[in-house]
Amino acid sequence: MPGESRPVIDLDSILAVPAMPEESPIGMPTQSLRRFDRASRRGWANAAHRSVPWLARAIVFGGGAALLGFGVEEMWRVVDVGEVTLLKWILLALFVANFSWIALSFASAVVGFAWLVFFAPKRPAMPAALTAKTAVVMPIYNEAPSRIFGALQAMAEDVAATGLGDHFDYFFLSDTTDPDMWVAEERALVALRDRLRGKARVFYRHRSKNTNRKAGNIADFVTRWGGAYPHMLVLDADSLMTAHSLVNLAAAMEADPDAGIVQTLPLIINRNTLFARLQQFAARIHGPVIAAGLAVWSGRDGNYWGHNAIIRTRAFADHCGLPHLKGKPPLGGHILSHDFVEAALIRRAGWAVYMLPVLGGSFEESPPSLIDLAARDRRWCQGNLQHIRVMGARGFHLASRQHFATGIMGYLASPLWMAQLLVGIVLVLQSAYIRPEYFTQDFSLFPAWPRFDAQRALDLFGITMAVLLAPKGFGLLIALGQRDTRRGSGGALGLILSTVVEIVMSSLLAPIMMLIQSGSVMQILLGRDTGWNPQRRDDGSIPLGDIVRRHRSHVILGFITLVAGFLISPSLVAWMSPTIAGLILAIPLSWASGQRSIGLFLKRIGLLRTPEETTPPEIAVRANVLARELALAGYDLTDGISALHASRELRLLHEAYLPASAPKARGAIDQDAVMARAKLSEAETVEEAESWLNRKERTAVLNDRDLIDRVARLPSADMRAAAAAE
Repeated sequence: MPGESRPVIDLDSILAVPAMPEESPIGMPTQSLRRFDRASRRGWANAAHRSVPWLARAIVFGGGAALLGFGVEEMWRVVDVGEVTLLKWILLALFVANFSWIALSFASAVVGFAWLVFFAPKRPAMPAALTAKTAVVMPIYNEAPSRIFGALQAMAEDVAATGLGDHFDYFFLSDTTDPDMWVAEERALVALRDRLRGKARVFYRHRSKNTNRKAGNIADFVTRWGGAYPHMLVLDADSLMTAHSLVNLAAAMEADPDAGIVQTLPLIINRNTLFARLQQFAARIHGPVIAAGLAVWSGRDGNYWGHNAIIRTRAFADHCGLPHLKGKPPLGGHILSHDFVEAALIRRAGWAVYMLPVLGGSFEESPPSLIDLAARDRRWCQGNLQHIRVMGARGFHLASRQHFATGIMGYLASPLWMAQLLVGIVLVLQSAYIRPEYFTQDFSLFPAWPRFDAQRALDLFGITMAVLLAPKGFGLLIALGQRDTRRGSGGALGLILSTVVEIVMSSLLAPIMMLIQSGSVMQILLGRDTGWNPQRRDDGSIPLGDIVRRHRSHVILGFITLVAGFLISPSLVAWMSPTIAGLILAIPLSWASGQRSIGLFLKRIGLLRTPEETTPPEIAVRANVLARELALAGYDLTDGISALHASRELRLLHEAYLPASAPKARGAIDQDAVMARAKLSEAETVEEAESWLNRKERTAVLNDRDLIDRVARLPSADMRAAAAAE
């Protein structure tokens, strides 16, 4: 392609290092959710690990219960005006469900705030030595090669500089289904191995079928190569970790014979759109308080978020083979949100799962726009709702069940809040418009007026908002007290103003997400499955027509609520003003969320800044430079069929990296391969063949050595024209 730089492939030296090391298989039996022998649970190797953070749990759950009791009492006073009707009981029940969620989050944040102020340890030093081997695995799925190969090179170089590089091997575990992206990954691998020669061992495996998605990708690695690696450190395609973080995780696993999974707190970096910068700021300023609270009360009964964590490979293989849930998707079949389940399973077996919230050096990225977040959130919603069928499994620790409940409530909260709002509106409507019932069954000197204490309701709304926003306030106080964080975020004034901007924008976006998540929950409960599309990483701009179609129902509902509110009571409009404003402004808000120009403008005036943005980590700078170099060299623009046709070396490399062909059962016909073979037989030039082959047929060609040979023997159009001219 124009401007594309093809790597010079020294085939002998490249093929001297195989795509993957020699297999070292271990078993990974499927676990039962219905049966578990408690006698099989291992005991702690270190007796000190038997301790449970009872005080922290008492504060979190006891404090949350006390706050809930206060809220319920206040809500009872709201509805206990006149007769308590069925609708009022429903409102009270919805309030209990919703307020319990935020009360528990508040109490956990209190614990996190206190721990960070008084007890948090200092960031650990770099370990001097390691003894075991760790596999750093990055599952990838239709990602731009420049980004992921640039990031992994930066990490490998950083680790090599410590002198401990021999303790780490790096693996790209590709589930890519785009045939052009597949060949682009192989080209990028050649370039990466050439750049890292002598510094790190990098391997690559491509699966022809992405069975069970990411969980199946990791399981394939564990069962085939896991025996050679006591630990594996799992990344996401957008992960970036410093050598300090990688080495300390490996050292923590070596030093703790009871550790099964050790998780870090990833911070968001490299974000420029308005929406992504809001998430980046919130994660950096407010996230540490929430993570610290979770880490403290969870103790060694923690959770796993699926990436930027180190895992004891043998323990994972022995106890984390995921079962399929009975029935069809969305609530049956393959478990989508596998990480929570893996944490619960490995903890059930007696291994610890915990977090190192102050380790640092762990980064990720975020969706660039509201609509991109909604697309990812739809898959997470389905996965978390599947946990309704998992959380009651035999042998799970109570803390693991709480993690499941938290994840489930994260999505059920939206329809519950919406239901509470609707019931509240109906009650206000009753109070304002329904006539009193003069002839009741019970004798009374006065008519039975439907009544509702609007002032108490408004006061309770204020209390609820205060409890909901308190963790953000805790995060702000922590940041103001840390000199480097304060300076890196634009000083005290910049930090405070940025927090205000983040709270205002989050309040406006919250009702939109409430409706989106409510719709997702309803779709899932009605049996609609979700797909698994690759995430967009950079550009958040979406055509305005798509934005209008996505949010027009939200805008209509916002105007209906506004008109209805004025007809019922102006105070109701004031009470619901954040919700109404967010819905009415849904289209411009969603459009603005994906705009880099708005995000960069806020950056220029010093808002929503983070220390990692003001002074970028060296590894992030290096990864970005490498990604740009690979992109400019054309590694993201490979046409798979053309590339293999044009380069004998690349073709031989691709064939060498293909697994041995599995024997086919008689009568089992691969229709895509058959169609590809027929089209290649008819084609007179490679260009003609390319124009005829669809995506699945191109993939079939790349998986078949015989079909690749047929492509290689086709002349190009120029060659055919030259031959005809002679």
